[in-house]
Amino acid sequence: MSRMHFRAVFAAVLAVVFLWTPAGAVDIKRLTTPKGIEVWFVPDASVPLVAVSFTFKGAGAVTDPAGKEGLADMASSLLDEGAGELKSQDYQREVEEIAAQLSFDSGRDHFSGRLRTLSSERDRAFELLRLALVDPRFDEKPVARIRSQILASLRQQEENPNRIGGRLWAKTVWPDHPYARPAAGTEASIGRIERDDLLAFVRDRFARDRLIVGVVGDIPEDELKAKIDAVFGALPEKSRTFEIPYARPKGAGKTLIVRKHIPQSVVMLGHAGISRDDPDWYAALLVTRIFGGGGLSSRLYEEVREKRGLAYSVYAYLSPMDYSAIVAGSVATQNARAGESLDVIRAEWQKLAERGLTADELADAKTYANGSFPLRLGSSRRIADMLVAIRLSNLGIDYINRRPDLINAVTLEQANRVARRLYRAKDLTVVVVGDPKGITEIH
Repeated sequence: MSRMHFRAVFAAVLAVVFLWTPAGAVDIKRLTTPKGIEVWFVPDASVPLVAVSFTFKGAGAVTDPAGKEGLADMASSLLDEGAGELKSQDYQREVEEIAAQLSFDSGRDHFSGRLRTLSSERDRAFELLRLALVDPRFDEKPVARIRSQILASLRQQEENPNRIGGRLWAKTVWPDHPYARPAAGTEASIGRIERDDLLAFVRDRFARDRLIVGVVGDIPEDELKAKIDAVFGALPEKSRTFEIPYARPKGAGKTLIVRKHIPQSVVMLGHAGISRDDPDWYAALLVTRIFGGGGLSSRLYEEVREKRGLAYSVYAYLSPMDYSAIVAGSVATQNARAGESLDVIRAEWQKLAERGLTADELADAKTYANGSFPLRLGSSRRIADMLVAIRLSNLGIDYINRRPDLINAVTLEQANRVARRLYRAKDLTVVVVGDPKGITEIH
């Protein structure tokens, strides 16, 4: 039995196993609060919990001002460090006492948050969330402490080959665009961020026109509407507008080397990809899974690791963003075999475009894609996250039910056409960090 076929059978079994969970039958309700906030809600009284996931779309690191990179990331670490009348320790003590889980995260494009609470403690949990969003304190001592932690992390990462390679690759592919800036910031930019910047970040980005909310759990609909209005209704209706251009990846054909005396070379490569709303998305998803995803079952894994023993892991992935899209990959390999590893990956990249897939590969990829999907809906938190993700991508409230048909509708002809369209070895931008043998820089 081939690895791909084994994974497909395993995924099919998992799909059956998970049919009894909420992942098997997600009943999504579209609610509108009195203040006009739309909420997607999955009632679930089987466990006395409420999970809330929310996103302020387009409010992530891409909006950081030039020279103050890391602002969104720093804000995400400080929202639970005191709010309203509660100073940092008091606020966190209250969260802990009710056994709630509250977190914030700044992505490249969006700013997100999550709340998970016992149903019996939901009143206080929602109030603590409201305070963090509407009235964060950003007191001097917590700001100084978080700043020190971020600076220590940045210094620790200075010699990390993945961080070094990622930054150079981004600068090469997206010159003069916010995507080229380090989302976590630099020592200089973090040092420039003041309390007023943090307050402005919240004021300019946390608004109802950017808000997407998903809720799963044990709470009556009318009460949920009231609590959503209490938490988010105090936010401004409109946010500041940020003019961010679409960035078409550049640097095609370049190969850049950052010399480091380390045992392995880290290779990052990629080129322009495909947007999430492209009609060819599902074909591209399956093609890329066969080529470089799915762990032990991919072509790259077979050619690079299994046949030649060149690397422990190798992969490729699609990354659709708000203002760009890429297909990219990476491998870490011994310096002496870096050139051979890159040659094999390039050859497979080209082979995929020229020869396409087989019918068996496509069938197994479909089975795995559909069979493994319920694992992404195995908890209330994951379902809440999925509700937000579906709304972010405008996939429709019936997406979870339609997804298997969208996957199964991809034909071999379409998949091979998309492979030719998407995979272009000559356009690869390559960055290598290490002391690679057999690789020549091309500027």
